[in-house]
Amino acid sequence: MTHTWYKDAVFYELYVRAFRDSNGDGNGDLKGLIAKLDYLQELGVDCIWLLPICPSPLFDDGYDVADYYDIHKDFGTLADFKTLVEGVHARGMRIIIDVVVNHTSDEHPWFIESRSSTTAPKRDWYVWSKTNKRYEDARIIFLDTEKSNWAYDELTGEYYWHRFYSQQPDLNYDNPAVREEMLRIVDFWMELGIDGFRVDAVPYLIEREGTNCENLPETHDYVKQLRAHMNTKWPGRILLAEANQWPHDVRAYFGDDDEFHMAFHFPIMPRLFMALKQASRQSIVDILARTPDIPALTQWCIFLRNHDELTLEMVTEDERQFMWAEYAPEPRMRQNLGIRRRLAPLLDNDERRIRLLNAMLFSLPGSPIIYYGDEIGMGDNIWLDDRNGVRTPLQWDNTKNAGFSEADATYEPVIDTDEFSYQRVNVEQQRANPVSLWHFTRKILALRKQYRAFGRGTFEFVLPDNEGVLGYWRVYQDDTTGQTERFLVLINLTNQAQQVTLDLAAWAGVEPVDALTGNAWPVISDGPSAFELAPYAFHWLRLD
Repeated sequence: MTHTWYKDAVFYELYVRAFRDSNGDGNGDLKGLIAKLDYLQELGVDCIWLLPICPSPLFDDGYDVADYYDIHKDFGTLADFKTLVEGVHARGMRIIIDVVVNHTSDEHPWFIESRSSTTAPKRDWYVWSKTNKRYEDARIIFLDTEKSNWAYDELTGEYYWHRFYSQQPDLNYDNPAVREEMLRIVDFWMELGIDGFRVDAVPYLIEREGTNCENLPETHDYVKQLRAHMNTKWPGRILLAEANQWPHDVRAYFGDDDEFHMAFHFPIMPRLFMALKQASRQSIVDILARTPDIPALTQWCIFLRNHDELTLEMVTEDERQFMWAEYAPEPRMRQNLGIRRRLAPLLDNDERRIRLLNAMLFSLPGSPIIYYGDEIGMGDNIWLDDRNGVRTPLQWDNTKNAGFSEADATYEPVIDTDEFSYQRVNVEQQRANPVSLWHFTRKILALRKQYRAFGRGTFEFVLPDNEGVLGYWRVYQDDTTGQTERFLVLINLTNQAQQVTLDLAAWAGVEPVDALTGNAWPVISDGPSAFELAPYAFHWLRLD
């Protein structure tokens, strides 16, 4: 199980710039993160995932990379990073970082050379064209800001290809030199001791005429090359795919246990929110029914929110309009085909629903990811540009700048208005309150660590007649000891008490115990079992 540690892990996604400022310049940094590692250990995190930390103009928060071999000056130095990795490992945790493989910043020296002339040595490190009429079947991802996937370069009179912002030109993976350089970048960071990469924007590496330029066979060919390189040089380290696609398309990125170890399950996330508003499990059942089996050594990553918008790309138009109307009634809450809001504001700061969604996150198939600040129910600032509203400083206490920084001005202002102000919502206050959301999160993380069923167990729906109730089995059989962990998870998706009747006769005589509370339920009889679930109730019933 050592090499498959990721199956049981809880990941914690953080933005170094937003976590803790150690030198008073208004930006979070690596030394600030190092000083807070005990906090993450106490919370119960298994693996930290860092958003981009390389030198960058920060037009897109570091996803516009200007140098793959260093640390952004605002964040610290490579020596600081080594200290961070050592500190993470000393506390029994792991660390992965973002690697941006699809594109660079237009300020990267490679691109500066590439655009210097049509005969420049690195001209074919990027995708150039004399016309902007190629690859017209490829969709535009950033609909709010980009009108084309081509940008005109006045110096050379040609167009360069970009799937995201025009400031992020795509690398040319038809060039063997680019492929080899990316492997050298992987080796550089692996030698610093990291435990893996979250690989950004994987589906878009290759372009071909007459296709949508996504998920192409040539892309998978390169991923297999990358995985083989990892297996040979860095066994036990992982590759996590960011492929914002339907599950059947993402399935291909696992290959035959020879591509990615993990991949995000994007479409489950909006359907969890949809199910709450519809007071019906159907959207969750449908998407999981459309999720194919994956190879034995692979794992999904699931999440409620992250640093991007709540994507609505993989829903119907009617469902998208429903989600916008219910969760983003103001236009500023929307972005591209999604919603730029944090978890707590999306749920009207209703802690019953916040806890319920977390109970599903930590028990559905896959390894869960917590977005920094969601463990305390942080809010957002929809008046900030782009997705910056969900990337504000972490609120540590009620002192100046929420205890994040001593600076007079921070990179973005801390939230200091309304119910989500740092005076009301902060780590210190919640750690002192034993019934806070922070303590709930810590408890559910600790509980999940006790059992293999949630990370490695089988999954099977239990669907009573009542559509407002979602039920499923999580079962793990230990082949070594012969012992079985069996959990029946029951979720009331409605704000009303619900009656449920289930056929549990196969476990007659067993006394279910709710692992979340320790409370015993009535012994199961050999007839139908009837339960009443409180509004937004959730239970992890252990049946041994």
